[in-house]
Amino acid sequence: MAKGVHRSHRALGAALVVAALASTATACSGASEPDRGAAGPAAGQQAPGQAPEQAAAGALHAYVERVRERRTARVVAARKWGLAKPPLEAPAPPVAKPRITTRKGFETDGEGLPPVFTTVPTKQKVVFLTIDDGAEKDPELLRMMKELRIPYSAFLSDYVVKDDYGYFARMQKSQETGVSLHNHTLNHRYLPGLSYKQQKREICGMQDVIEKRFGKRPPLFRPPYGNYNEDTLRAAKSCGVEAVPLWAAEAFPDHMEWREWDRDLHPGDIVLTHFRGKGDWKGTMPDMIRRVMNVITSKGYAVAKLEDYV
Repeated sequence: MAKGVHRSHRALGAALVVAALASTATACSGASEPDRGAAGPAAGQQAPGQAPEQAAAGALHAYVERVRERRTARVVAARKWGLAKPPLEAPAPPVAKPRITTRKGFETDGEGLPPVFTTVPTKQKVVFLTIDDGAEKDPELLRMMKELRIPYSAFLSDYVVKDDYGYFARMQKSQETGVSLHNHTLNHRYLPGLSYKQQKREICGMQDVIEKRFGKRPPLFRPPYGNYNEDTLRAAKSCGVEAVPLWAAEAFPDHMEWREWDRDLHPGDIVLTHFRGKGDWKGTMPDMIRRVMNVITSKGYAVAKLEDYV
């Protein structure tokens, strides 16, 4: 009787290991990846006649192989695109998103308004890459980011994206987890110089454009130049904006600029850059990505998806 109980416990434990490994492998590889080869047992189940220990070993082997393939692909992509080192893998996002509050010194007198922040509260060594406006529509950027599997968020202004909404539709679907498109106003005007009604048109009008063109009303908004007042936040809240991420560092093809006194990255920092080409700065979009990723990786940080934390 005791032996039967022990065998039952071992079988249950092995089954749980298989299920956990299968779940982890799915999370790491992306649920949309198609199966290869003949159909096998469902995740966490063993094949007919297969011992639980064998099933666990098989699941572990499959997981290790999948991780190895993904790492190898990232190494190859890093060489192709001229990075000094492959980007680091981001840790799993938190189960519960951190509570975001307005950064000290960035407050207005209003209460209950979307928080304004430059850094996400986290102890993980991750930063978040954001790209503003949409003026440059370089197809190489989409290929580079997809092959390197670097998450990023785009904050769009209609006056520069409306000549090619299709580019940003392709961007939105270019990665397994998607690229989120957010609000950077219709015309990129200096908002504190506008009335409440004018600001509302700039912000809420862009909410409408993104919803119509890309299927989702964005929860995040970044004011042009990082300038805002209480009317800005009130107008943003009125049309569904939940948070206002600014930035702690800004990336260019040839240098970085820093908000903080120590000129360094910190866990949860938001990094800003722009859709620009050689006509506007010293390089291309891929040049800028090489620069910023070499800095981020050399400092031991991974790029995580902002929407997983905010």
